[in-house]
Amino acid sequence: MTDRKQVTVRHVRARKGGEPLVMLTAYDAPTASIASEAGADIILVGDSVANVVLGHETTHAVDVDVMVHHTAAVARANPHSLIVGDLPWMSYHVTEAEAIRNAGRLIREGGAQAVKLEGGVKRIPMIRAILDAEIPVMGHLGLTPQSVLSMGYAVQGKAADQAKRLVEEAKVLDETGVFAIVLEGVPETVAKAVTDAVSVPTIGIGAGAGTDGQVLVWHDATGFHDGHYPKFARKFADLRSAAVEALTEYAAGVRDGSFPSEAETYRMSDEEREAFLSEEEPSTDYVPSSWV
Repeated sequence: MTDRKQVTVRHVRARKGGEPLVMLTAYDAPTASIASEAGADIILVGDSVANVVLGHETTHAVDVDVMVHHTAAVARANPHSLIVGDLPWMSYHVTEAEAIRNAGRLIREGGAQAVKLEGGVKRIPMIRAILDAEIPVMGHLGLTPQSVLSMGYAVQGKAADQAKRLVEEAKVLDETGVFAIVLEGVPETVAKAVTDAVSVPTIGIGAGAGTDGQVLVWHDATGFHDGHYPKFARKFADLRSAAVEALTEYAAGVRDGSFPSEAETYRMSDEEREAFLSEEEPSTDYVPSSWV
């Protein structure tokens, strides 16, 4: 898919009701390159890097510096996909000025082309401020991992009143100017109602098939994750088992002497080898050619 054009915010917005959007969460150059080559429309550099890559229990462990570091790694892969950087916990919760500054760092230092933040109506002042700074914003409703201390990892919108509130919050995000909305951990009926109620694409994760697109974490989709897989995270391959098998073979090759082989070994010329192994004292006025 090397002839693909660069995906932009405008392209994503235009896909509302059209061909489903494919979003993958990736955190470094190799995975971003693979995601782009596979045809991902959007690469989200998620704060889930805390759990998936860095071994933390929650996303609260990462700050803006960490997110800039990983976003920049993704950007260096030059993917065709739109790069969206996640604003981490407490980076947009205090003041509008701080929210703008942190969003700007993901763009300027990280190379993101848009940012994502969690929450509904109470985050509108921050979203509006970031948009006023000409930075595109992706919304995120439903199960919001940064709110784990208050809501846990529970499906949202199962009760009718909660479901109606989700729809209304999505409408407010849409009216404020977000270019897409992630819907995480909500019943399919609710996700479909939100999708029908807003003018921008919805991207589901654990939200059924009625959204305008889907997102999965790269490590979940490829089976690289070795922990618990939620109900919605399908393994499309088992690369972790393949990697373990490959590295087990490598370890065996080292231990039995079959690695490295003759073909994997550098050799001196016979003349230089003979001179090196001779008992003559080496010249003391030798200067490496790179020094002169």
